[in-house]
Amino acid sequence: MSTIAPPLRCYTATTVRILRQLRADHRTVAMLLLVPTLLLTLIYFVYRDTPTPPGVPTMFDRIGVSMLGILPFIVMFLITAIAMQRERTSGTLERLMTTPLSKGDLLGGYGTAFSVAAAAQAGLACLVAFGLLGMTTRGSVWLVVLIAVVDAVLGVALGLLASAFARTEFQAVQFMPVIVGPQFFLCGLLVPRDQLPHWLHLISDVLPLSYAVDALEQVSRNTGATGRMWLDIVVVAGFATVALALGAATLRRRTA
Repeated sequence: MSTIAPPLRCYTATTVRILRQLRADHRTVAMLLLVPTLLLTLIYFVYRDTPTPPGVPTMFDRIGVSMLGILPFIVMFLITAIAMQRERTSGTLERLMTTPLSKGDLLGGYGTAFSVAAAAQAGLACLVAFGLLGMTTRGSVWLVVLIAVVDAVLGVALGLLASAFARTEFQAVQFMPVIVGPQFFLCGLLVPRDQLPHWLHLISDVLPLSYAVDALEQVSRNTGATGRMWLDIVVVAGFATVALALGAATLRRRTA
């Protein structure tokens, strides 16, 4: 009888284990679910009294819809990178790599588990934004939810990739300004991308968060789904897939 465990069983077992660990870590669950929602609520109060001409979207509607993609992305990147690095420093990862579990199964299990958490996080943030804070868009709310989930999954994928190059949890956190910072400044939230200097616009073209924000802007401006919006979503999903593949390829079997 072969001693190699079926790949699907290894993948499923890893996913279930990570979900159980997350459920038992109440502080991480609270951060996952509440931080984007609380920050979005803060943005609402910041812009609540900002004058808005008739027929023009409020500042909260314009800024908030983009933040529905940005905040889950940032939080999932941070939590995923730290959680994966914790597996290394505790020795759990090394023990797992001595089993029939492949790198793909390991990263796939982590990616799936945290993607489930990302979906819950993005769904809650959208529920609060549209249900309690009165955010409005011309397009479907469900499209906003979809894009927010894809953005959060992107954060998971990049967090797993960043953790492959860190040796401590502190180093994992240090990747945040390197990976997240440029994307935040160049995604079009602060200044429209077509108004950026040409060389910065070229850089923004290769950053996945630019396409996420553009997809959300497409939903906010159009009553229906557009071809450009779907293309942006495909690009973001493609970045996430490549990041997971690179994470598996660079996964070290030893922590030191």
